Amino acid sequence: MRCPFCGHKEDKVVDSRVRGDGSSIRRRRECLKCGRRFTTYEYIEDTPLVVIKKDGRRQVFDRNKILQGLLKACEKRAVSMQQLEQLVISVERTLLRKYDKESSFNS
Repeated sequence: MRCPFCGHKEDKVVDSRVRGDGSSIRRRRECLKCGRRFTTYEYIEDTPLVVIKKDGRRQVFDRNKILQGLLKACEKRAVSMQQLEQLVISVERTLLRKYDKESSFNS
């Protein structure tokens, strides 16, 4: 897992917990280079959501792109990583519930 603070690729898992309904695992990690801690979530992937780009290309939905955009947008704001993760989870669930396997999101 890449550290969101320094980009180092090695970390250690400090704590793991199964979420309430058992659909995900929350892991608390510590970067081996900078020592900062961050949280990751693991989910069961049902069917990958495919995004149809404007030029017709198809690309697998990447929740990390949303998270990285939110991190950049909120870098000078008092928004916790956990709040951003919850927002990404909410967006992903909405997309999976609202759209079929493929969508251009123009519907």
